[in-house]
Amino acid sequence: MRVLGVDVGARRVGLAISDATRTLARPLVTITVTGDDDAVARVADTIATLSNEDDGLGAVVVGMPARLDGTRTDATARVEAFIASLRRRTTIPIATEGERLSSREAESRLAVRERDWRKRKAKLDAAAAAIILQDYLDRIR
Repeated sequence: MRVLGVDVGARRVGLAISDATRTLARPLVTITVTGDDDAVARVADTIATLSNEDDGLGAVVVGMPARLDGTRTDATARVEAFIASLRRRTTIPIATEGERLSSREAESRLAVRERDWRKRKAKLDAAAAAIILQDYLDRIR
C-alpha cells in the first residue's frame, strides 16, 4: 500500500505519494488554501480517492515544523490542529515526520531544472511533501 505525504503551509498544502512498495516518493499535487477547513476537507477527499484505487493507501505522513534545535515554531500548533481535524475525517493512520529545511531543499532541487521562479513556486509545496515523505520512507526501512 502507498503512503501519502503532506506539507502543510499557510497558503498551500503540498501532497506527495509513494509507490506501492513504499520505496520512492514523488510529488502529487499542490492545494491552494482558502480556509483551514477547506484544506483539511480537500486532503481528506484526496485520501478517500487514493484509498479506493487499486494500490490503496496505508498511511499519511504530515511534515511537522520545528526549529533546527528541535523546538516548536509558530507553525507547529497550526499543523497539529490540521492533523487533529484530519484524524476526525479519516481512519487511515497519520504519522508525523520532521520537515526542517524541506522547502529549501525542494527549492534547490527544482532550481536545477526550472529557471522561472514562478513555475518553481507552483511545484514547491508538492516537492517539499515528496522530500518529507522520502525521509519517512527511508527512516522506516
